[in-house]
Amino acid sequence: MRAGRVEGAEAAYAGAVPSAVNLVKRLLLGRPLRSDRAAETLLPKRIALPIFASDALSSVTYATQEILLILSIGGLAVLHLTPWVGVAVVVLLAVVVASYRQVVHAYPNGGGSYEVVVRNLGRNPSLVVAAALMVDYVMTVAVSVAAGVDNVVSALPQLYPHRVWVAVGVVVLLMAMNLRGARESGRAFAVPTYLFVGALGLTIVVGLTQAAVGHPPVAESAGWGIRPEQVDITGLALVFLLLRAFSSGCTALTGVEAISNGVPAFQRPKAVNAGRTLVIMGVLAIFLFSGVTALSVIAQVRVAEDPCDLIGFPTDCRSTGQRTVIAQLAGAVFGLDSPLFFVVQAGAALILLLAANTAFNGFPTLASLLAQRRYLPRQLHTRGDRLAHSNGIVLLGLVAIALIAAFEGSVTALIQLYIIGVFTSFTLSQIGMVKHWNHELAGADPQQRRRIHGHRLINAVGAVLTATVLVVVLATKFTHGAYLVVLAIPLLYVIMRGIHRHYAEVRRELEPESGDVALPSRVHAVVLVSTLHKPTLRALAFARANRPDTLTALTANVDENDTELLRREWERQGIEVPLKVVESPYREITRPVIDYIKRIRRAGPRDLVCVYIPEYVVGRWWENLLHNQSSLRLAWRLRFEPGVLVVNVPWQLDSSHRRVDRADRAPGHARRGINPPG
Repeated sequence: MRAGRVEGAEAAYAGAVPSAVNLVKRLLLGRPLRSDRAAETLLPKRIALPIFASDALSSVTYATQEILLILSIGGLAVLHLTPWVGVAVVVLLAVVVASYRQVVHAYPNGGGSYEVVVRNLGRNPSLVVAAALMVDYVMTVAVSVAAGVDNVVSALPQLYPHRVWVAVGVVVLLMAMNLRGARESGRAFAVPTYLFVGALGLTIVVGLTQAAVGHPPVAESAGWGIRPEQVDITGLALVFLLLRAFSSGCTALTGVEAISNGVPAFQRPKAVNAGRTLVIMGVLAIFLFSGVTALSVIAQVRVAEDPCDLIGFPTDCRSTGQRTVIAQLAGAVFGLDSPLFFVVQAGAALILLLAANTAFNGFPTLASLLAQRRYLPRQLHTRGDRLAHSNGIVLLGLVAIALIAAFEGSVTALIQLYIIGVFTSFTLSQIGMVKHWNHELAGADPQQRRRIHGHRLINAVGAVLTATVLVVVLATKFTHGAYLVVLAIPLLYVIMRGIHRHYAEVRRELEPESGDVALPSRVHAVVLVSTLHKPTLRALAFARANRPDTLTALTANVDENDTELLRREWERQGIEVPLKVVESPYREITRPVIDYIKRIRRAGPRDLVCVYIPEYVVGRWWENLLHNQSSLRLAWRLRFEPGVLVVNVPWQLDSSHRRVDRADRAPGHARRGINPPG
């Protein structure tokens, strides 16, 4: 019975305003959900994994490629160092996963790095983390979508000239899916995520098996040479190149923190389910990254930032792009004409395109938390029709689209702005966790102290490693575009501090004091009149019903003939309210009316002036352009006058009634017998 009433209420709400915009919104997003159905959107592990882990898993598709791209600067001579760089990335990934598993259990209410830092290190470091995370979420969307489009182009080269528009379309689609709610987006994204894991896992197993039996896969680029940017790299130059390759490979760690940010979205027991999902994600990410890196070495994959640096590249290097590492491996293992090649490419493209979904869950949640604490606009805290943080989703999508357009969808260019925010939040979060365990030690018994010492050691190691990587990333990527992120994080920090200061000042200004609720000495009612018709008579009636101390009908003399006709009609109708005419030598309405209101206020500073403005209620959007323009400008201007109250008196035209009639005939009303509200 209750479910029927809930569905009926939703249908009534959905059909209340049957405009074209509302119809499109309902088709794209679905019917609105009641607030008391929020528990129905909680996620089981099988759906939470594709939602929160798609970013971390998808980074496997370009992390190895970024290592090879950087090492190719030194030519073929340094590519043999790829496995050592990969091992360093795997060790760091394992430590970070273990560290964030402790964050999940220590802070099960969500917030991840931000919550850890605000609780243990204070407000200013927490705002740095928040700014870093927001930058990282935006970059996650831009990089993931651009990389996904590159994989699509690897299979369909004819799309290469249109890759930016394809990327923009994907971001719009992701926005629409997430506006429908987390649970529905999770169901939609589960299949591509599991398809990618299965397809790439099969590629790794088959490829390594082929190598073990003496028939290793050979990439299409194995016979190509690489024109090095620097020759005979040794000493410090080689170390710097390796550090730069390692920092690029650390993109494999992006998205690890997403589960700790979204613990409240899991089904109960939340922390246990989130921790298990994090471990599963870590194991899968390590397996896939290690397998892709090993196969790339075995198959002798060659890639370069500029295809023209590849000696033997078979086509025009300036009009077509090279295949991605994943595409070359799938082609080497299964063959470029095999259906499995296209399955791998489809899985890689889909998970990259959908990896942005992690950011579409993390960014709105973080923005909502910051808005609740008055560091961002309050609108980011509210939930939309589908119980998602709609404003945060739309904001993230628009900024990501702007970045994709500005960098022309280039993963190589966008990747330089990546992971600085990640490792900033990683480092501060681990330092915060060390301080958290120090507090826990104070009241712990000997057995608990041993356990806490172990937890603290994990986070301490994580803090040292992530801080080291952050320094390496800053040193190696700063001149390649990372300076933009270095500028963006402090800018966001200053903006959030400014917003918080503004909210605090407004709160102090509005704090009630004794005597603030004193009644006005007198109430003056002023009814604005342009012509004598039914809306004017209704406004006069409403004003008289409130029994003001004085009541005046006011008109501006814009045209002498119209004003004289109004006077004669006023006298003919025998209206008892006096008609006051104010002169308007410059043929405007707003200034003479404002001046008249100010004179009343000067005569009685403790008086209240109540201005009644008749307005038309229309049923078609274009009718708003034909009516109410002067009244809207005047009402907006009067809002800035102290001691003035503006009352809009509506008069419904026939078009508005027809609109309500269409709402009454909407399916939700007809089938269930529900009357529209009001």
